[in-house]
Amino acid sequence: MTTQTIRAAILGASGYTGAELVRLLSRHPNVEIVVLTADRRAGERLETVFPQFGALDLPVLMSIEEVEWAGVEVDVVFCCLPHGTTQDIIRGLMHKSGHTLIDELIVEQREDYVAEISKPVKIIDLSADFRLEDVGTYAEWYGHDHLAPALQEVAVYGLTELARDAIRQADLVACPGCYPTSAILPLAPLLRAGLIDPDEIVIDSKSGVTGAGRAAKEANLFTEVSTGLHAYGVGSHRHSPEIEQELGKAAGRPLTVSFTPHLIPINRGILSTIYVKLTGDASAETLHDALVSAYGGEPFVRVLPFGQVPASRHVLGSNHALIGVAADRRSGRAIIVSTIDNIVKGASGQAVQNMNLVFGLPETTGLDQQPMFP
Repeated sequence: MTTQTIRAAILGASGYTGAELVRLLSRHPNVEIVVLTADRRAGERLETVFPQFGALDLPVLMSIEEVEWAGVEVDVVFCCLPHGTTQDIIRGLMHKSGHTLIDELIVEQREDYVAEISKPVKIIDLSADFRLEDVGTYAEWYGHDHLAPALQEVAVYGLTELARDAIRQADLVACPGCYPTSAILPLAPLLRAGLIDPDEIVIDSKSGVTGAGRAAKEANLFTEVSTGLHAYGVGSHRHSPEIEQELGKAAGRPLTVSFTPHLIPINRGILSTIYVKLTGDASAETLHDALVSAYGGEPFVRVLPFGQVPASRHVLGSNHALIGVAADRRSGRAIIVSTIDNIVKGASGQAVQNMNLVFGLPETTGLDQQPMFP
């Protein structure tokens, strides 16, 4: 194992994804956490927010504005900030750390721009601010203009298993959303192989409450979510264009999926049940074989034996993704079930996996913990 030390900053350490990064990075053999920010808890120690970290020697929380970037040795910055705020902060951060920003960048200037921002500081963003490649699509779905279109030009969509080569060279990695990770992993290889109809995909996803973030919201109160479940963002969830962007690449053409998320009364975990229509002579067994071929050597993605389907408890607390394929009783159709821990493989774990690639480490480093059950 290399003795390389990676100095990490976590912006937004008082949220669920920030705390999960602290949990994972605190046992990573190559990482030292040197900056933690949490604007509302500035001046406090992280253990006052999350007592489980009381045994760790961590930096005091501070506001982003208080960080003297010029005087801090940082190799990677993890951004765990609310959607809509990250673009401006990253733009300013890359400027402070020596990156040259040209917001008026035109396509013909792209290669020169990449060369200018290729500096040691790497950005791993866990928000949605750089996931959508088209800034017009971003404005349509998030309700405001993109604040750093030049950086969007060079951001890499960081679904690790599908973009390793690009991630290794990236200065800015946009980590996928949790729902998209659970949907794209099983569907992309099947669309690439032409085994399913791109226009007949239905994704029914269910997530634990941590997926909604840690901010106080009436809809997330215990009495609102316990003993029941409900659909939300029906026909309009912001992860829809992200899913369609990546699946469209796999299919080789634009497509539209039917995607409906549901909130269920568990802390963490996502389970997506996906209904697909087969093409040509393909069968459910054909889909299973294609997924086994695509992910047979993967450390974190496992395809179960044909006919078996996973449960969210099978991945709890881990960076694993499990996929099951079953035949539908209707001829010419199949059912795929995919599950991940939404704040590990769906957020912070995938962020660490991408960091490992960026810094030339084995991508399993610091992520080898097995799922927790019971």
